[in-house]
Amino acid sequence: MASQQMNTNNAQMGVQQPAVLQQPQAQQLSQQQDFDPVHRFKMLIPLLKDSLQNVMTIASLNFGHNTAIDNGLRTTEKGNDAAVQRFDKSLEEFYALCDQLELCLRLAHECLSQSIDSTKHSPNLVPTATKPDTVQTESLSYSQYLSMIKSQISCAKDIHNALLECSKKIAGKGQGACN
Repeated sequence: MASQQMNTNNAQMGVQQPAVLQQPQAQQLSQQQDFDPVHRFKMLIPLLKDSLQNVMTIASLNFGHNTAIDNGLRTTEKGNDAAVQRFDKSLEEFYALCDQLELCLRLAHECLSQSIDSTKHSPNLVPTATKPDTVQTESLSYSQYLSMIKSQISCAKDIHNALLECSKKIAGKGQGACN
């Protein structure tokens, strides 16, 4: 984080960064985009379109081939069966892309749910020391933030203790039944 601030300060002052420092930042940005489900979804859509077009093309060729065989214009030979295998392969590729898209959408939905839960349980931000000029009126002071965290920890401990009590009661009932 300190290196990012230094890079930002250097850029504001007009200091040129060597290409060696800029390259890892570009790789890091690329890696972040790879993990973003929405970005991944957008990248997969053109592949899905191409795959669907490929499936339809191969299906039409197979349909024409089978029609020719049914009409007696062609005979069945081992070399002609390769088209059917290609259709299966292209259909499998299409379904694999559909599965990847489904996973991206589920992951994006889960990220959104977590974000909503996060804002629900901690709606106010704590101002950072690096940007004191961007303090929002709805942000918490550090002492308010600490008290909120302490109350959350207390609640988590209460839940933990209640679960331990219940598990001991269940274990006690199970042992009494076995005797």
